[in-house]
Amino acid sequence: MGHEFQVTFDSQRPHDQAKWWAQTLGWEVEPSDEGFIRGLVEAGRAREEDTLVYDGVLVWRVGAAIRDPEHPDRPRVLFQLVPEGKTVKNRVHLDVQVGDDRQAVAEALIARGATFLHDGEQGPFRWITLADPEGNEFCVC
Repeated sequence: MGHEFQVTFDSQRPHDQAKWWAQTLGWEVEPSDEGFIRGLVEAGRAREEDTLVYDGVLVWRVGAAIRDPEHPDRPRVLFQLVPEGKTVKNRVHLDVQVGDDRQAVAEALIARGATFLHDGEQGPFRWITLADPEGNEFCVC
């Protein structure tokens, strides 16, 4: 039997990253359960410092996740807070499949904060390698 998984990115600004990637993939940021969070703080099971208000919503400070609302069975992507910045090339990256629109999609992502790294090709396959606002490499294919 196989195992379920999620993809997790270390991040210095997990809520910003979740918002950026949700828009990039056409997904959604998982909604926060403010009542649940408040209840845990009031019961002493969490601290106020464990939370923050992001875009007017009470959220957990340490992370934010995104999901594909049309395919809830697909793995979610979690952005978790870490103190250090990215220092080396990713060992794993996402390939965002956009078909023939890859140049237009890449230009739109660059306008939203991505960085162009290089064009790639192998045989009939072509892609554009970008980095997200925190420097994580990904390909637009």
